[in-house]
Amino acid sequence: MADDDHIEAVLARLSRPQKLALVRGATDPEGTATGYLSGVEEAGIPPFRLVDGPLGIRAEGQRATAFPASIATAATFDPDLARQQGAAMGREAAALGQDALLAPGVNIIRVPHCGRNFEYLSEDPVHAGAVGAGLIDGIQSADVVATVKHFVANNQETHRTTVSTEVDERTLRELYLPPFRSAVDAGVGSVMTAYNRVNGTHMSDHGRLVGDVLKSEWGFNGYVVSDWYGLESTVGAANAGMDVEMPGVAAPGAAEAANSDTADDAEEFEWPDGIPDATRAGLFGDPLVEAIDSGEVPAERLDDMVRRVLGQMDRFGRLDGSRTAAEDGASDDQAGELDSQRHRDIAADVAARGTVLLDNDGVLPLADGADVAVIGPNIDEPKLGGGGSSETTPVHSVTPVAGIESRAEGAVTTAFGVPQIESVSLFDLLPFVGEDDDTDGTAADIAQQDPSLDDAVDAAAAADVAVVFVRDATTEARDRDSLALPGQQDDLVSAVAATNENTVVVVRSGGPVELPWREDVAAVLEQWYPGQADGDAAAAVLYGDRDPSGRLPVTFAPEGEYPTAGAERRYPGVDDEVHYDEDVFIGYRHFDDEDADPTYPFGHGHSYATFEYGDAEITGEWTVAVPVKNAADRPGREVIQAYVRPPSVDGVDRPRRELAGFEAVQLDADEQKTVALTLDDLAFSRYDPNSGWTVDTGTYTVEIGRSSRDIRTTVPVDR
Repeated sequence: MADDDHIEAVLARLSRPQKLALVRGATDPEGTATGYLSGVEEAGIPPFRLVDGPLGIRAEGQRATAFPASIATAATFDPDLARQQGAAMGREAAALGQDALLAPGVNIIRVPHCGRNFEYLSEDPVHAGAVGAGLIDGIQSADVVATVKHFVANNQETHRTTVSTEVDERTLRELYLPPFRSAVDAGVGSVMTAYNRVNGTHMSDHGRLVGDVLKSEWGFNGYVVSDWYGLESTVGAANAGMDVEMPGVAAPGAAEAANSDTADDAEEFEWPDGIPDATRAGLFGDPLVEAIDSGEVPAERLDDMVRRVLGQMDRFGRLDGSRTAAEDGASDDQAGELDSQRHRDIAADVAARGTVLLDNDGVLPLADGADVAVIGPNIDEPKLGGGGSSETTPVHSVTPVAGIESRAEGAVTTAFGVPQIESVSLFDLLPFVGEDDDTDGTAADIAQQDPSLDDAVDAAAAADVAVVFVRDATTEARDRDSLALPGQQDDLVSAVAATNENTVVVVRSGGPVELPWREDVAAVLEQWYPGQADGDAAAAVLYGDRDPSGRLPVTFAPEGEYPTAGAERRYPGVDDEVHYDEDVFIGYRHFDDEDADPTYPFGHGHSYATFEYGDAEITGEWTVAVPVKNAADRPGREVIQAYVRPPSVDGVDRPRRELAGFEAVQLDADEQKTVALTLDDLAFSRYDPNSGWTVDTGTYTVEIGRSSRDIRTTVPVDR
């Protein structure tokens, strides 16, 4: 923990210009950091570097382990595994000389079209909070500051820099704030504000949510940092509780790009939708000095800003002079660890464990000697992630074809079938980034054969099993136009399935997608964005070396059945306002409320094993225990999920059930364990705008099952 006396002594020695150097970003002389504080050499305060995540370390010009997308980590339903991934990312950040990692993202998945869903964790706040806390614990175990983002109600990329989220207090408290509260409870060192407004006020200026809720009510004592170019004002932000402006300097070439793109001097250049004005910087420089001198910002506010930054620097060993970065990828306890074998193993473990078996007619796992046709427009490149600030360049990666060829004992043939699906990236949208800049970290100029649907059909016809890899293309700063797979991939799957009854489809997507052919194929796997271990993880699950133990952290349904569909005011918004009229009824809560059957419910996922549940019983005030047996002749991993059904209360509209706890457990063949689940009190409580958190008197039903729609046993609880 930070030494308060030491921090106060350091603070007392600083001049105002020195203090200002600790609250506004500057240019990193090494050019690797996403954000940089220059430090104060005379006072023994070193530079402080912040680097992009959360799929790995995106230090400019450097390579690092490319971990699976956050939504894949969440699909494991295993905070302990998330903690391992977080620790690995923390060690890699340290190895690359970085001090803070801009991760994890814990925004609730409200809009299935959101282009950044792959960076987030869940449609449920209890689930997102638990996995997010695991990532934070891991990152900070490596003495690297974790930065939870984007605070708060940032649930779409369309108009993200201007849109106002119009949301009531109950919905904020029950859905969108809890994952951030869990992060604070986990001891997160930093919180990043979102670009959007909430009820008319930009989050960077939101005194009630940043100053009152986050800092005063929750007791957050770390520093609050703006999203990049996300500071809207000097006085409003400083008085609201903002502590650090990032990046603090205009992006190189941004001003020139804006001027050159202005067709008419009388017309003001407009930045592309979703892209912040990259010339707006320095608001915590001279303007802050003027605001303090005029009395608009109290002088003690600057001291508090600096104190919070120094507190985290001291907490994680940056003020004692002992921190050094690894050289040339070397590893030691102080310097961190980069692209080690154990990090590669963790990346592969998360990718396999996060894979969800949506359907299986018995074709999986594949027989070792089966002749396999590997088909798909992008089978010759790994799906590392989506576009934007999370893009990571690995040292090593495995394509789907390479993974299957290295595992298969039978013949492997390949066909692309249809044209390649091109990746999209935030960096392609930036007007000041040249076309030749290699900014996205993905393989460029991949050799691509001329695709032929006939070749794909012929390959499928000649094989015992056809495995079709399909993918979407998502990026920060853009939402998807549709939940349909892009290009001609649906046609490809249908044609292959009509030829080979043993067709398996492996979906790599950043969130829910529509699968119109799902009843025509033998099996469907959701692999998300698996990162550098793509092909190896796919092969391990396809051949049964690993049990498909992932579960859905989001509901899959036809596009028009989500609560954000059909009403423009709900999404993408009207006149720069998006109204959360659905209140708390998103995801599985919505489908329960509408008595509608989703394609695949929240928590769904099959296993190669078979699990039997005994009767649940309450063993403590917040604990329920249930015996679970693996009745199969092979090992498997089960995710036991507990939901709470509240009693009926006049005048109160509550979800039919809410996730209260979960536990992932490995069971050998014929093994039985009694699994104890600690229930989160969020599922018992509701937020009343007048009286705050309330637990209604009555009988609650705790439901234990394999998904929100597959309940195996129940037990009553009186409150």
